[in-house]
Amino acid sequence: MSKLKFILLFFAVLISFIAVNSLPFASTQAKVTSLERYILPGETVFPEGIAYQQTTKDFFVSSTTDGTIFRGNLRKELADVFLPGGSDGRTTAIGLKVDDKQNRLFVAGGATGQIFVYDTKSGELLGKFDNQKAPTFINDVAISPNGDAYFTDSNDPILYKVSTNEAHEIEFEAWLDFTGTELVYQSGFNLNGIAASNDGKYLIVVQSNTGKLFRIDIDSKQVTEIDLGGERLNNGDGILLSSEHILYVVRNQQQLIVKVQLEEDFSRGIVVSSTTDPSFAYPTTIAQAKNRLLVVNSQFNRRGPGLSPDLPFTVSSVPIP
Repeated sequence: MSKLKFILLFFAVLISFIAVNSLPFASTQAKVTSLERYILPGETVFPEGIAYQQTTKDFFVSSTTDGTIFRGNLRKELADVFLPGGSDGRTTAIGLKVDDKQNRLFVAGGATGQIFVYDTKSGELLGKFDNQKAPTFINDVAISPNGDAYFTDSNDPILYKVSTNEAHEIEFEAWLDFTGTELVYQSGFNLNGIAASNDGKYLIVVQSNTGKLFRIDIDSKQVTEIDLGGERLNNGDGILLSSEHILYVVRNQQQLIVKVQLEEDFSRGIVVSSTTDPSFAYPTTIAQAKNRLLVVNSQFNRRGPGLSPDLPFTVSSVPIP
């Protein structure tokens, strides 16, 4: 055999060896990047909110029990503690949203009436506010394209806003009082999930106890009920608005994700489908990560005297309906 043929044969064998031995690694990588659930450490987490940060592929999940904020990654099954419970006076945490442009995490503080703003990289507290009201339940948050954050209150008919002024200071205000509008607060849990349209013109909210959807014009503050043709989305919790004018609504007690096709101006909508999954355990809210939905399994129905959760607490990853 000539020296040239020997060299060519040697490299052919070497390439085949590398290809064959890299197959298990490639298979492992495929498994890692297509996880169907993520685990939250702890036995009393009872999670509620979730926010996905597209630039880092990280997601954040809140604990209602003590205010712990977990940080997970799409490639890792086990999430870590990002902000310990009780830090900065954060004794509970509900809705979450990430402002990807400015690396900020917004946290709703439930019955404490508090709102927190953190740096997603360092965990530094950037702002903390208190509405000084009772009863109150700061529930969920949406971020408009300009970086303003809007917070729902399930017990008091006020929509709160956190924004940044010209001096780059973070400000807090009671932005909209629903008294006298089409959105009438009733007994029970009222406003819950909230989303902002991509054009920055509207906010969409769901009223849990009535199952109604409402559109809020950000410029005029006009509130209009969205016509669903008689459909109701009772127990509507977290919501997600896609760029195709498709709204996903989590109905927690029913363990459903409802897909609603909205018209261009968000004045009307049609319920397209309702989806569930065996992994759902009293789901509260969702976040989109690529072509999948991250679903928080709160297990709120297994909380209280004589009850115990099925451990571990998890976040499900399911295909987008």
